[in-house]
Amino acid sequence: MTIKQLSIFVENKAGGLAEVTRTLYENNIDMRTLSIAETPDFGVLRAIVNDPEKTAAILTEAGYICKVTPVLAAEIEDRPGGLNKVLELLSENGINLEYTYAFVTRTADKAYMVLRPADNESAAQVLTNGGIRLVCADELFRL
Repeated sequence: MTIKQLSIFVENKAGGLAEVTRTLYENNIDMRTLSIAETPDFGVLRAIVNDPEKTAAILTEAGYICKVTPVLAAEIEDRPGGLNKVLELLSENGINLEYTYAFVTRTADKAYMVLRPADNESAAQVLTNGGIRLVCADELFRL
């Protein structure tokens, strides 16, 4: 059960991120998650949005380089060791994570992580078998 994430290359300059979010706002795109990895010249904005294909087309037309990537969203216990359980399950099964980031919701006792494993299908099976609930895109936007 994967969800679609956008990876957007953004020039690392004052107002660069605001230009992207303005484009999203002007096109009524709802962003649920946000993560930025930066270098001196550019950043990679990773986001889960309500309509990834439409958003990719809009941003490409606006001059951005972007890519749609399948990722997993996992619900974890919001307590010490909650994240470790997920990471141990993946590690014990030889699944490497390329990156991960968290997002917040209104649910008090749960936390949510976006995971980009090297193999989504194997990781989804391992996590599900290990008692980790994966979240689909529709549910993510209802959280």
